[in-house]
Amino acid sequence: MPTSAHPAHLPEDSLGHALLTSAELIADVVGGTTLTEALARLWAARPATPAGVRGAILDLTYGTLRDYGRQDFILGKLLQKQLPEPVQSLLRVALHRLAVRPDTAHTVVDQAVSAAATLIGGKFKGVANGVLRNALRQAGELAQAADADMVAEHRHPPWWIRRLKSQYPQKWRAILAAGNTHPPMALRVNPLRASDDEVLADFAAAGIAARRLAPGTLLLDQPLSVGRIPGFAEGCVSVQDAGAQHAARHLDLADGQRVLDACAAPGGKSAHILETADVALTALDTDPLRARRITENLARLGLSAEVKATDCRNLDAWWDGRPFDRILADVPCSASGVVRRNPDIKWLRRSDDIPRFAAQQAEILEALWQTLAPDGKMLYATCSVFADENGAQIAAFAARHPDCRRLPIAGQLDCQYLPCADHDGFFYALLEKTA
Repeated sequence: MPTSAHPAHLPEDSLGHALLTSAELIADVVGGTTLTEALARLWAARPATPAGVRGAILDLTYGTLRDYGRQDFILGKLLQKQLPEPVQSLLRVALHRLAVRPDTAHTVVDQAVSAAATLIGGKFKGVANGVLRNALRQAGELAQAADADMVAEHRHPPWWIRRLKSQYPQKWRAILAAGNTHPPMALRVNPLRASDDEVLADFAAAGIAARRLAPGTLLLDQPLSVGRIPGFAEGCVSVQDAGAQHAARHLDLADGQRVLDACAAPGGKSAHILETADVALTALDTDPLRARRITENLARLGLSAEVKATDCRNLDAWWDGRPFDRILADVPCSASGVVRRNPDIKWLRRSDDIPRFAAQQAEILEALWQTLAPDGKMLYATCSVFADENGAQIAAFAARHPDCRRLPIAGQLDCQYLPCADHDGFFYALLEKTA
């Protein structure tokens, strides 16, 4: 994990410090740790890290993980054998920085070598210098070779690329390209506290450029910290991807309904449900800490729900036998539609994870169907673009249940939103329980 101490000759605000810390984070991911876990440990060890330093570390880390397949390919051309961690990851981060900021090449090499001097007794300082200078000298040749390699070009694992090519013969390249970009930042307007026009006027007054994608959905031209968003602290707006905001809209909500959000943390969709209609909401999540976040996020918006930390599949642990009119089953999945927000997922996932997720999703559907009232509706949702978790899952469920009727969304039984400049990738299917 990233060390808690700062190397004495690498000032905290230096590029070398950011390169080194990012390399330690990436080494954690290479070792199987999620980036979320690695970052949590880092900030716990270094709680006083200034915001600007955090931003520099995050920018390098997320960018390197998005480009990981390409930089690893280039390193393979420049090294006779892989170096020990975190030296190998330091070179990954430095190559990424050289790719996005070629105008600062001299500084990047100098600072990366300084960072290498702090690792493993400095024995790889000369190697780092030689590799990075060779990368600059051979930049054109290396880029041409990378463009001809499937993983280096698309910056996703081979199995992932093959699966998308099979499922989306016309769109797989665009899906992969979107997964390598910076994600958009969308906001959801809370109609109980403000209107779209009021929020947009406040943004304009603050010099923040934003546009309305749909009623209640705004897209910022540039991402901002929540502390700089007018009305956020007052509960007028929430950060939520535009694709995720379709969940509450597709659920066909009405005042007075009993509604279940079965996999609810951190609570964005729960909040949207409560902002949309006056319903009695039960929100579940297996993790007590994540369940607490649901309550905290609802409190900021002046909303409340019955929140329980439990596995939705274990009905005896939480269900009182009263059926629900609406159920949101936002199930655990591969998260293949949101990899630009979580770029470590591309490299931590394995192809055999998909059938495991599909089996878990099927269990959740079977359990929740028992709690749905006759004529009630369940919205199945994932942030995946893989068919096994989406259309194939729902088709199999409907085939097993004669009392399940698939309802169209926007004229189609399967509603697959693919990642693009405006939103991430999501899948929705609306199921009605016939009486």
